[in-house]
Order: sequence, then structure tokens, then C-alpha cells
Amino acid sequence: MVFGWGKKKQEENTVEVISQNKEIQLSDVSKILTELNQLRYSQILSEIKQIRKITEPLIDDLIKIGKVLEKDNLKVDDIDKHLAIIVVRGKKQVIDVIKKGVTTLPEISSLEDMEKLNYSLTQILKKVGDVLGRQTRVIHIFAKKYANQLKDNLEVMNHNHSEIQQLLKNFKSTKSDSIEINDSLNKINLLQNTKIDKAKKIIDTHDAIKSLEEKILSIDNSIKEIKLSDNYKKYLVLKKEFDEYVTQKLKIKNIIDTQFTKISRPLSRYEYASSLDKEQKTILTKLVENPFNILLSENKDHIILILENIRKGITSGSISVKDVDKTLSHITETEEILDNFIKQVSNYFVTSQKMQNELNSLMPDELVSLEHEHDKNISFKDDLQLKSKTLQGDIDDTVTQIPTLISEIEKKLREFSNTKYTILQS
Repeated sequence: MVFGWGKKKQEENTVEVISQNKEIQLSDVSKILTELNQLRYSQILSEIKQIRKITEPLIDDLIKIGKVLEKDNLKVDDIDKHLAIIVVRGKKQVIDVIKKGVTTLPEISSLEDMEKLNYSLTQILKKVGDVLGRQTRVIHIFAKKYANQLKDNLEVMNHNHSEIQQLLKNFKSTKSDSIEINDSLNKINLLQNTKIDKAKKIIDTHDAIKSLEEKILSIDNSIKEIKLSDNYKKYLVLKKEFDEYVTQKLKIKNIIDTQFTKISRPLSRYEYASSLDKEQKTILTKLVENPFNILLSENKDHIILILENIRKGITSGSISVKDVDKTLSHITETEEILDNFIKQVSNYFVTSQKMQNELNSLMPDELVSLEHEHDKNISFKDDLQLKSKTLQGDIDDTVTQIPTLISEIEKKLREFSNTKYTILQS
């Protein structure tokens, strides 16, 4: 400070601290933490009480110095009149600050009292220091004996104040470490509970999987029993015949498509150029897209009508084609084999439907239900296996987090204890 006191350089004595090693359970940490906090609190309370005790007389001395200085005229009668005014004014400022700013220190019985003491000393040192800084020449030249007293007094007070601040800082650091340790303990507790909960869920999941496997095996046996029956063997034979017969549809369809492809151009033009009723419009569209499905006996008259109208359109020129004669020949050809196409399509649908009905009668209703149930349970099993795998992954992640948190707790405990704690994991 300007007045001439500050922190003294202190000789640092190197003290070799002998650390103790101690193994504890994780469950002991909370108790140890409480004990260490209580110990630190008792220590700081005792030390700051002692500092207050040795600082209080210095406060009294400051007040006494102020009273003595107030009565001392500093021999201003012997100096220049203008200078005397400055000295008197400076003296008055110093005395006023000591009277108003130097107050009795609060008693210490709690952390709040310690904070009040720190604040009180801060204010006293600031106010007195500021006024002495402003009046340093007046005090050093005209009140030299007071200057030395004030310097020595305030130097010790400043040192004591610094010690109080450091003690409070250390205690706040201890409280911060304590909070962090408790947070880590809470995280570990949450992780352990989560681990237990998920481990239980894995057991329940495995039990459910085992139950499903037994159910699937039972369904498999029932399906095998059905498939060994005579009815099912007949079903398989007929199914093979039906599958082979279905290929006939493709042959018939190819022949029909080939024929109608010959007149696809006039069919398409007639579709866009004509005004047809809804039924005929549907038939015409299907003749263009897929004639097989529309070649039925009930549609024959409509189909003939459409073909004849196309013929008239080509003849009149309203429907243009590259080769009129060839196109008219293809239309005639189509009309001539139309009955045969309708017969083939009709026979196919009749025979196909008959075979399908027979297949349906031979197919055991229970088999369909069992196969559906089998697939459903397989899906459930897959879902449970995935769930179990996910839960195990979560547990593995939890297991890796806990040692890191424990290591952090050990480090924090070491920061305010001479004992090196090693936390055992059960």
C-alpha cells in the first residue's frame, strides 16, 4: 500500500508430511466426509477465533492512537500558516476515519461470523489505508511517531486479515470438494441402482426367451404332426399340380397378348377418340392393358361391338393406321378366334378355382394358425434378444463409469486429508 505496509515475505519451512494409507469401503466415504468437514470447521473456527483475539488489541490501539493524535497539535504554530491548514485538515481526516471506520470486531461462533469478521477487517483496512495514503506526507513529516505506530499496527492487522482470507478460501475449497464428492457418490448410487435394475430386467428377459423357446418348440412339434398327416400329403400333391397348372395361364396369356398386340394401335386410338358408356370404357381399357382378364363370355358382345366400331372408324378414316387392309384383317382374325380365347380363359378359371377350392378343403385350418403363431413368437424372441443385448451394453457402460468416479473421489479426499484413501469396490 502507499502508506508503506504490505504482506511481509515469510520464510517457508518445508515440512515433510507423512501420508497414511487406508483402505475403505465406498459406503464409508459419506461418514468420513462428514468427519473431515466437521474437523475442518472446528479447525478454522478455532484458528480464526485466535486471530481475532490477537487482532482485537490492535483495533483498540488504533482507537487510542486516534485519541492521542486528536489531542496533539503537532506544533502547527511553529510552521507556515498555509502549511498548518493542510496539516490540521489532514489530521482531522485521519481522526474522523479512525473514529467512524475502526469498529469493534464481531464475536466468532459460526461461519457467518467468520465472514462478518473478514468483511469488517477489509473495511477497516481499506478506510484507514485510503486516508493514510492520501495524508501520507502529513503523517510521515509532522506526525512521524504516529506513522511508525500506525504502520506497525496495520502491518500486523493486514497479515492477520490475509490469514483469515486464506483460511476461508481453503474452507470454501473444502466445501466445494465435499459437494463434488457427494455428487459423485450420488452418481455412483444411481449407476449401481440402474445396474441392478437392468440386470434384473436381463434375467426377466432371459426367462421370457426361455418360455418362448419352449412355446416355439411345442408349436414346431404340432406343425410337424400335422404335416405328417395323410390330408396334408394330399394337399402337397395337389399344390404341386396347381402350381404346374398356373403356368398354363402364362401360355394362354402370351397367345392372347400377341393377338391383341396386332390391333393395339387402333384400340388405343379408339379409346381416346370415342365416347363410350362406363362399362364399355372399362372393357376397352382392359383390352389395351391386359385382355386376358376381360375375355369372359358376358363381355363378348361388348368386345365384338368395340371391334366393329374400330373397323368402321378405320374404314371411314376417323382412326388412322399405317396399313388399312392388314389392320382390318387382324380385326377379323381376332373376332374369329375370340370364342376360342374366351373358352380357354373360362376353362382356366373354372379349373383353377376348382383346384383352389380343393386345396382350401385339404389345407388344415389349424396349420395356418400355428404357422402364424410360430412366426409371431419368433419375432417376439428376436425382439427380446435385442433388448437383452442393449441392456447388457448399458450395464457394461455403467461398469466403466463407476471406477472413474471412485478415482475422482479418492483424489478429492486426498486434497484435504493426510490420509490416502483407497476405496474398495465390492
